[in-house]
Amino acid sequence: MAKDIEIRQLYKIFGKHPERHLAAVKNGLSKTELNDKHNHVLGLNNINITMPGGKITVVMGLSGSGKSTLIRHINRLIEPSAGEVLYDGQDICSMNGSSLRDFRRHKTAMVFQKFGLLPHRTVLENSVYGLDIQGVARKDSIEKGRYWLKRVGLDGYEDNYPNQLSGGMQQRVGLARALTNDADILLMDEAYSALDPLIRVDMQTMLLDLQQELQKTVVFITHDLDEALRLGDHIAILKDGEMVQQGDGQSIIQHPANEYVSDFVRDVNRGRVLQATTVMEPATAAPENLSVLETDTLENIARDMTDANETTAHVVDEDGKTVGSIGIETLMAAMVTPATQDDEPPADVTPPPAVVTEPEKRIA
Repeated sequence: MAKDIEIRQLYKIFGKHPERHLAAVKNGLSKTELNDKHNHVLGLNNINITMPGGKITVVMGLSGSGKSTLIRHINRLIEPSAGEVLYDGQDICSMNGSSLRDFRRHKTAMVFQKFGLLPHRTVLENSVYGLDIQGVARKDSIEKGRYWLKRVGLDGYEDNYPNQLSGGMQQRVGLARALTNDADILLMDEAYSALDPLIRVDMQTMLLDLQQELQKTVVFITHDLDEALRLGDHIAILKDGEMVQQGDGQSIIQHPANEYVSDFVRDVNRGRVLQATTVMEPATAAPENLSVLETDTLENIARDMTDANETTAHVVDEDGKTVGSIGIETLMAAMVTPATQDDEPPADVTPPPAVVTEPEKRIA
């Protein structure tokens, strides 16, 4: 059974003497003050998050928010200034050299934004690199490498070199290499950010299909909210090294924690993301003719209502049991992005008087 990753009170300060400033940061010294007064950079500030086992956790934020720093603490490519990263009862941050090497080789695999392929090794040789490091028999590693290359759509390219492949194909090699390791944890640091939009969507679909089968514990870094909403079972949003909100995509869109998160979700097509279960009401009458799944998106429900010439529908779970109802007015209201304070006229401004046309004056 896949296990959770527990991150507790994690801090990272970059600089010559981070230990001298840790107490001040814990007492409220800001990232700006730390940099201006002490020439140190606050990478992570008291991060607490549970990344559920067998699910995809997406960590997102703008450049400099700390998301790549966070993922590199999970396999301890970066040493923390304080805190714990727990997996299967062990604190990765306190492992000795031998235990850490074993953890990296057998429990984690990483897919990088820039592919990270070895140019002098063929596609097949790249895919089995992790198994070579583990000392797996060559016959067994080659068999596994061929299997996963086929699963990611690279059957027939085993003998090519990375520079003979497109960017999307190179990223498939990186994914195959990670899957060949059969590690519990899959770390993906902006793995699709360098890809063209259509290839990116294709890779997202591949990951979701594979995840449905494999149920790895995936940590996926991105700055793209649409990607986060499509992939993430759990989403964590960082700003300046701090966690500003976490939860599922439905709750984040419906209830952004602050203006920073609101700016992220403002332009999201809510109809393609929000599901019936998020906005449905209790069923107060016998089921109507039209039924929709609780996981159906509002956009699909609106289409079904239009096709069926219905204004209401009952919502059912995967077993067909009625769990609620949804009306067209509720559905349409939920699909509209709520107005922000900046979108509304100031309360103390009197609206301009109505313009009265000349004919209206004569009638009066």
